Amino acid sequence: MSLLSSAIRIAERAPLSDSMMRMGIDFLVGRTSRKLAAACAQDERDFARAMAAHPIAEHADAANEQHYELPPEFFTLTLGPQRKYSCCLYPTGEETLAAAERLALKETVAHADLADGQSILELGCGWGSLTLFMAGRFPGAEITAVSNSTPQRLYIEAEAAARGITNIRIITADMNVFAVDRTYDRVVSVEMFEHMSNWRTLLARIRTWLAPQGKLFIHVFSHRHGPYRFDHKNDADWIAQHFFTGGIMPSHGLIWHFPDCFAVEEDWRWSGLYYRRTAMDWLARFDANREQINRILREVYGADAALWRQRWRLFYLATAGLFGHAGGEEWGVSHYLLRPA
Repeated sequence: MSLLSSAIRIAERAPLSDSMMRMGIDFLVGRTSRKLAAACAQDERDFARAMAAHPIAEHADAANEQHYELPPEFFTLTLGPQRKYSCCLYPTGEETLAAAERLALKETVAHADLADGQSILELGCGWGSLTLFMAGRFPGAEITAVSNSTPQRLYIEAEAAARGITNIRIITADMNVFAVDRTYDRVVSVEMFEHMSNWRTLLARIRTWLAPQGKLFIHVFSHRHGPYRFDHKNDADWIAQHFFTGGIMPSHGLIWHFPDCFAVEEDWRWSGLYYRRTAMDWLARFDANREQINRILREVYGADAALWRQRWRLFYLATAGLFGHAGGEEWGVSHYLLRPA
């Protein structure tokens, strides 16, 4: 075990202050930043080409266990009222988490060019924040949403029933084998493509799912120029081992390397400071609901509940540290509106 991995293990179990953990996170993020500083356009092309050797999604079961098989109550206690488990929007810096969720959803709908009456396929719907928002805003739309988690599907169906929403259908499916027998006016995806290892194969499939004049909208977190894979086999890649097995960090320009599938019609970039604030708001709720969170962690993790409490806190702090680096200019969020090539 390396010195670095030993230090990470200590941070998981020792009662270190948040300031000390932030110092360690800043060191690791700075090291990654220096490595990526040498990245060039050829590296991005090579990364895009190498994706062809992978399945669409790798280690999907592990990703499910790490994030999405915790009970819905856990996410009620940590996320905002919309249960948006992705970056929120803080244009003034004064927004509450609830307001930032709504602003992010509104901007997502605008960037995706959604309208009432459309048929919409959402890939990777999470806890249904965008699904339910679209359904409420566009009652004449026909919405199909896909998650690889049964608890998420059951939660969204219950929420829709409670709100009297009838224009959505939720499907549980593995993206490696998911297929449709119809076409849609829009396909939208928020923070799912980071879990996809082979973009070309998936994009080629999505292209066949679009109606004439149909478009694809993608929201991903990203690095400004250097894509990379999270390596769960590396003892020092703590995030990959416990929270993001099989994941990638796209670069903002990665999507342009699949011109045979889609052309980029418009693109937008959100500051990483928005994700930093999102993660810190999640951590604040995690800490504020300590007793209820501890009960859930004991039910899920048993004797390892205290360890996983620290891991979840480290996850939020690490997310904030990564996206807050360099004033939010290096890591951030990318939006793309794409049309079939």
